[in-house]
Amino acid sequence: MAPALRLDTRRPTAIAVLAMGGQGGGVLVDWIVALAESQGHIAQATSVPGVAQRTGATIYYVETIAPDGSGRRPILSLMPVPGEVDIVIGAELMEAGRAIQRGLVSPDRTALIASSHRAYAVSEKVVPGDGAGDPAKVYEAAQAASKQFLAFDMAAIAEETESVVSAALFGALAASGALPYPRGAYEATIRAAGLGVEASLRAFDRAYAAAENERRTPTAPAARPSRGSVKKKLPALGPIGDSGFDALVERAGKLPEPAHGMAAAGLARVVDFQDVAYGQEYLDRVEAFAAIERQSASGSAAFLLTCAAAKQIARAMAYDDVIRVADLKTRGSRFDRVRSEIALRPDQIAYTTEFMHPRMEEVCGTLPAGIGLWLESSPRVMGALRRFVDRGRRVQTGTIGWFLPLYLLAGWRRFRRGTLRHRREEAHIAAWLDQAGAAAKHDIALGVALLEARRLVKGYSDTHDAGEGRFSRLMAMARRLEGRADAADWVRRLRQSALADAEGRAFADTIKTVESFL
Repeated sequence: MAPALRLDTRRPTAIAVLAMGGQGGGVLVDWIVALAESQGHIAQATSVPGVAQRTGATIYYVETIAPDGSGRRPILSLMPVPGEVDIVIGAELMEAGRAIQRGLVSPDRTALIASSHRAYAVSEKVVPGDGAGDPAKVYEAAQAASKQFLAFDMAAIAEETESVVSAALFGALAASGALPYPRGAYEATIRAAGLGVEASLRAFDRAYAAAENERRTPTAPAARPSRGSVKKKLPALGPIGDSGFDALVERAGKLPEPAHGMAAAGLARVVDFQDVAYGQEYLDRVEAFAAIERQSASGSAAFLLTCAAAKQIARAMAYDDVIRVADLKTRGSRFDRVRSEIALRPDQIAYTTEFMHPRMEEVCGTLPAGIGLWLESSPRVMGALRRFVDRGRRVQTGTIGWFLPLYLLAGWRRFRRGTLRHRREEAHIAAWLDQAGAAAKHDIALGVALLEARRLVKGYSDTHDAGEGRFSRLMAMARRLEGRADAADWVRRLRQSALADAEGRAFADTIKTVESFL
């Protein structure tokens, strides 16, 4: 009869690591396992991959235990169990929040370590409005749910040391004291791995010091700045390739002072989009709303109408068309930013692959108005061309075969005013501003709400069409609401509901509510 298997029933140390693709979660887990084994401990690692790089994070799981000398075999699990995890490491702040939601963090036992930077998930990006999670809420939940919470910007440390975030996370783990291993053992583990040793040690050292400081004086997260806020003032902006820009800056300086920052950003944006003459058109439109507000008895010292006009008119005039997309994708500054983000060395080459899905509608919009209209009115020609145009393409902008066509397309902007898309955008903008200006003359708040409704229109292709459809419905409802004391409030509610979800369910419900009392 075989002898009974002797099992070690002691509880091992449980470590969960949550990381998205490209953040080095696997490297970090390999280091943890190697570290434990170098100290004579038994370690086991498993992982459950996420759906995609920016959709779901991979959950890596490590259990480690020191042998007791009895020869008994430990019982190690393959997955983390809620309420039974000792250390949770999040390679990005919201991954720490998701670990809390999954129940992996417990106030009586879990050390929670996370980088405070953000890498936005698909679920945050697809929301028509601002879908980004609030970091302050994660900090609050983490401090309440964990026994120890360490968080600071480890991605910045990795970038500054030309390393990866996993090395910074390893340093923070060492400084936390959550594992019974000396600092030298951590550093020896990095050296033994043999890859990127010096850079990894630099990141480890910086993160170790930052974690020790964080343990002494925990810091709260900085408030997430408003995406519309612009701190630059007009005098700080230099000319953009044309001496006439200086004159525009001087002219914009005559707008109400509270609008200077927004006008500075708006002016720079529209001139960069087209040219100085386009900047003059922008100021003509903003000045018209400033004049309405100056003459209005209900205007405020904050000049909310002028600020809204400075922001939303710039967004509307610098719309996303094929020419703009080609321009942004072929700029040297973009290639520099990509190289910086992936910490590319001077002797390395990176190729960026873009996914582009043009439609015949975008082709027609880029052509001279007459030709574009003729194509759109010819179903047989449109159908034949769709077979070649309406399909997704993976474009490598680092190759001459794709860079050159995009570069030439970007140069088409000198002819943009004659395109079908520009003609339609100008008509759309004129109708919007006429309605907002007429409303503002008797109701400043309604004028502001109508200007801000332009937030619904963004992007190009299907995204633009969907947003423009909601915008048109909102403006139609606004015409029916005019004259009511609460018109501005309802227009704001309509806008907020239209931004609430991509499917438009909340917007449809709000429209039904409005129609019920009109």
